[in-house]
Amino acid sequence: MTASSSAPATGAPATPGTGTPGSPLLTVAVLCLGGLVASLTQTMVIPIQGELGRLLDTSEANASWVVTATLVAGAVAMPISGRLGDLYGKQRILVLSALLLVLGSLVCALSSTLVPMLAGRLLQGFAMGFIPVGIALLREVTPPRVTPTAMAAMSATLGVGGAIGLPLSAWIVEDFSWHALFWVSTGLAAVVALAVVALVPHVRDATPGRFDAVGAAGLALGLVAVLVAVSKGNDWGWGHGRTLGLLVAGLLVLLAWGSYELRVTDPLCDLRVSARRPVLLTNVAAIAIGFGMMAQAIVVPRLLQSPAASGYGLGQTLLETGLWMAPGGLVMMVFSPVSGRLIRVVGARVTLMVGGTVLGLGYLFALFLTDAPWQLMVASCITSAGVGIGYAAMPTLILQSVPLAEAGSAVGVNGLMRSVGTSASAAVMAAILTASTVDVGGYALPTENAFAVCFGVGAAAAFLGVLLAALVPRSGDAAVR
Repeated sequence: MTASSSAPATGAPATPGTGTPGSPLLTVAVLCLGGLVASLTQTMVIPIQGELGRLLDTSEANASWVVTATLVAGAVAMPISGRLGDLYGKQRILVLSALLLVLGSLVCALSSTLVPMLAGRLLQGFAMGFIPVGIALLREVTPPRVTPTAMAAMSATLGVGGAIGLPLSAWIVEDFSWHALFWVSTGLAAVVALAVVALVPHVRDATPGRFDAVGAAGLALGLVAVLVAVSKGNDWGWGHGRTLGLLVAGLLVLLAWGSYELRVTDPLCDLRVSARRPVLLTNVAAIAIGFGMMAQAIVVPRLLQSPAASGYGLGQTLLETGLWMAPGGLVMMVFSPVSGRLIRVVGARVTLMVGGTVLGLGYLFALFLTDAPWQLMVASCITSAGVGIGYAAMPTLILQSVPLAEAGSAVGVNGLMRSVGTSASAAVMAAILTASTVDVGGYALPTENAFAVCFGVGAAAAFLGVLLAALVPRSGDAAVR
């Protein structure tokens, strides 16, 4: 489907198919649960990250791939799953994504060595395609007055799952075994799969066309190379041949992929649509907002867990840290209806600007108030509110500017841009924290100034997102009022 073949469409529910249409609110609840469970798997291994080498009988460097593999697979899956949803029906792809999550979690639960664990984690990452497909489906199965709030809630699950995953996983690991993490995710994923089959309506939203397998392979190869280089650059060294080689190779592959996509009849991603000013600016803003979200998720826990002997650390345990961070996830979900209301009243563009502003203010708060865990909790809640508001506005802006037949693909690309932002943020924050250290009890810890720089960079990224959102054309805001 090319850019010229259809015009943007918004809001109209599709015709019900053979499935039994359920309550729109029940559908929203099921999709949000699925997004929550899928995103939770991204952070669930953090409590055992330092022990994965011993647990899997491998080196610490090899064990780090257990985290990296899921993040990279999730980024690759979003645009591909979105396109599959456009071609074959979104409910079908939601079921497939949920089944991948069940299978991946089960493989991890039964694994005690590296290779099967990586296979399971890759499958869990591929299940992240559930989120953009679910967001795109909401436009078709909810009344127009409910759609902005529903998409806001679904978008918020990207952050909420990660926020609640840390304390939940820490509690499970402390009271049970590390394998229990994956048994719990297997059970939750099975509930999601059954709920999607039984409660999410199957609408006739499949569109004519063919799946661009060459484009999918090219995008996957390019993204994997770039994201692995960015994720591992701090460990390997940014000047290391492996890092530079992967980065250059990935960028060349993506350039070749872009050239191919412009020539093919049914592209995986219609780059002409993606080049439209509202879509392009929203996607670039997504990188900035994703960067800002990940910065606090990395820096605040590190500061909370730094030993009090450093003079600035707060000496919290992993479980305590997770509990201090958990309210941020709840705030993100609470602000979903607020964001939906803002979208209806002032438009998605202004809502995105509000979200970025609140995110930046949270970092400015953290710059000056880090003397107690509750202060960092407040800062985390402010930044989480900003992320919740901003994440909700982005898919609305995207969907206002793309054809209905390409809704899943477009939202998937937006999700990919957020993943690029979070990956870049993780690399930048790690580089800042390791560039300036102080010796405390024989351990090299980041200096207090390094944490301040991280907060400053996070604020700058958030306010850059505000600027980019301000440049998005005003046309289309009326579509959601």
